[in-house]
Amino acid sequence: MAKTVVLQRKPLSLSERTYLPQIVTGLKTTFSNMFKEKVTLQYPEEKPIIPKNYRGVPTLVKDPNGREKCVSCQLCEFVCPPKAIRITPGSVPEGEEDREHVEKAPQEFEINMLRCIYCGYCQEVCPEEAIYLQDEYSSSGYTREEMINNKEKLYELGGTLPDSHYKWDQKKTAEEQGNDH
Repeated sequence: MAKTVVLQRKPLSLSERTYLPQIVTGLKTTFSNMFKEKVTLQYPEEKPIIPKNYRGVPTLVKDPNGREKCVSCQLCEFVCPPKAIRITPGSVPEGEEDREHVEKAPQEFEINMLRCIYCGYCQEVCPEEAIYLQDEYSSSGYTREEMINNKEKLYELGGTLPDSHYKWDQKKTAEEQGNDH
């Protein structure tokens, strides 16, 4: 027959029964932070410092002449991981037939900000640099409908960017400078 072995546990001390060492450690942390200087920003008046390459709210931008830059290639829609972008291609607007490389323009362009993960892929793949991720971070709304930005709202947020933001122009000037030397 098998023998049954009963192990006796030593009795707990008072500090172990009341968790006294753990409580003292927690209070020590609390008191050490209680007297440190607080670093608080008053948000609407004081904005935090944003890094140079911050990726914020995606917007649509127009060229310096005020025309739509988007040519409805739908690359941004295809590359978007959460499928937050939806584009319906349409015909070129009246009066813009002089742009020889434009075959179509977006009839509808929507970005669902509830799905957007601010990855920046849309900005990276856009051949016309029509999508730009601003340094704005406070995109908010009360309903789902308010968080779906249509083409008009995206252009209102984006506006027209100066030429210095266009990556292809920067690459061209860098190549031209390299060829001059």
